Amino acid sequence: MTTFDKMGLSPELLRGVTDAGFEKPTPVQEKAVPFLIKNRRDLIALAQTGTGKTAAFGLPIIDAVDTGDKTPQALVLCPTRELCLQITTEFKKFAKYKAGLSIVGVYGGAPIDAQLRSLSKGAHIIVATPGRMLDIIRRKRVVLTNINRVVLDEADEMLNMGFKEDLNAILSETPPEKDTLLFSATMPKGVATIAMDYMEDPYEVTVGKKNQASANIRHVYYAVQARDKYLALKRILDSEPNLYGIIFCRTRQDTKDTAESLMKDGYNVEPLHGDLSHAQREAVMKKFRVRSLQVLVATDVAARGLDVEDVTHTVNYSMPEELEIYTHRSGRTGRAGKKGTSIAIISLREEFKIKRIEKMIGQPFERLKIPPASAVFENQLVSMVSRIENTIIDEEKIEPLVNTLYEKLGDMSEKEIVKRLLSMEFEQLFSYYEKAPDLNDPRKDSGGHERRGGRSGGSGRDRFSRFSSQKGGRGQQKGKFNRTGKPRGPKKSKG
Repeated sequence: MTTFDKMGLSPELLRGVTDAGFEKPTPVQEKAVPFLIKNRRDLIALAQTGTGKTAAFGLPIIDAVDTGDKTPQALVLCPTRELCLQITTEFKKFAKYKAGLSIVGVYGGAPIDAQLRSLSKGAHIIVATPGRMLDIIRRKRVVLTNINRVVLDEADEMLNMGFKEDLNAILSETPPEKDTLLFSATMPKGVATIAMDYMEDPYEVTVGKKNQASANIRHVYYAVQARDKYLALKRILDSEPNLYGIIFCRTRQDTKDTAESLMKDGYNVEPLHGDLSHAQREAVMKKFRVRSLQVLVATDVAARGLDVEDVTHTVNYSMPEELEIYTHRSGRTGRAGKKGTSIAIISLREEFKIKRIEKMIGQPFERLKIPPASAVFENQLVSMVSRIENTIIDEEKIEPLVNTLYEKLGDMSEKEIVKRLLSMEFEQLFSYYEKAPDLNDPRKDSGGHERRGGRSGGSGRDRFSRFSSQKGGRGQQKGKFNRTGKPRGPKKSKG
């Protein structure tokens, strides 16, 4: 395997990479970095989210900058402000020891005046969202005539978000002889069109097969009656008490409705969608990153650019209209070499979509049964025992309370105390699941009787108030469920 010190990086950049904690290159870095350091050529790189694409294009770009020239020399375009901030932060870490290098991020949802001032001081590398970049260009506050490399990061998602016209307009302001570096997780027709419009004889780097999902991700699905999807979602969440993840919905309204229902039923979730203000979105993301919020309910657009490596599960509560989007969703988990699970909850009529996705990603799905009540109880108990085992005891504060407890409960055996504590903890859970339907047989309820439609289960807030009563405000404990213009012409010669 090639190491970073064998890639031809300058000593200053190599020090920055080491300080950033990079030990060995990922496959996409190993293929792209040495090539881009040695060659001036267009490049297409197909690799999944979380595989180190930022360093793959960032290291060669930073190394090539002439700090004596104060004009912009590289432009990175990406779909969301979160991804823009992430790339800018990583670039600055890499460039820690390259004196005089200026990297400026420009994106919507933040005051433009401060960004304009930063650009006016000189920016060697600009990282931008298309909308804000185009706004700055139209204000004539930036000149891109010396740009020698443009990166289109997550190109497929920029197209899904409707940025094609913005990309056309921005790229028309850049020199035709520049290098265009296109990085994408999938290769739908729209991305192929970009390659035809903006690139000439691109070198192609592919990690895995095109549109293939990460090998670290397990893909499973549950098939239920459409009317039972919400009940199935809750049952899955109850059976995975340590789940830390993202539930994907197709529309903003679906996201709002699903999040609102789960919150009313006592789950530690919040929505993430385009109707939130910048401040609201940042507040939600901050809670999610520190795990005071366990689950996001999000649209595909809102979830782009999330940089959270420890997500354990993604849940497709509604399947995406474009199957390639599934690859982006599942790519939120199984990152940085860790294992993850991608769950699809589908109606009985949607199984054909699973077959199509299997063919696209080159991996099989496992069809699982909705967990029965016994599995829910067992998993919740195992999670509780784990929390008990990992609890740090402050002997000085606890010992007096233990003595008092023994005095009050002295007539009870230890086994009796454990039984009573479990009864308190699981009382509401038992009450709910006593009459919960068997979601794996859409024709019958849990007693074997024919079902007559409608949703069963009632409100989870009352069912789980006791089960959720850990400390943390409103019954929410940190990190666990409460309950349970136009294309440029042919390129000029670079010679």
